[in-house]
Amino acid sequence: MIKSELIQKIADENPHLYQRDVERIVSTIFDEIIEAMASGNRVELRGFGAFSVKKRDGRMGRNPRTGEAVPVEEKHVPFFKTGKLLRDRLNNS
Repeated sequence: MIKSELIQKIADENPHLYQRDVERIVSTIFDEIIEAMASGNRVELRGFGAFSVKKRDGRMGRNPRTGEAVPVEEKHVPFFKTGKLLRDRLNNS
């Protein structure tokens, strides 16, 4: 599912809301999650999962074309851990 499909589904299930309002709500939620993660905070949605940021240390990598060793800088990457309810539903438990 992509963002526009999510917006359409929510709008269809809530006919009392205008589509532009649903779009603004969904965008605001995503923006707040992104902002929190950019600040280094963890975002937890009960039953769904938790978003956090993990740090990957710098290391020596290898250029696959030449085989030459190249330094890879440290970086921060998003990480998602599923919640128990989502995990159970995915596994039909």
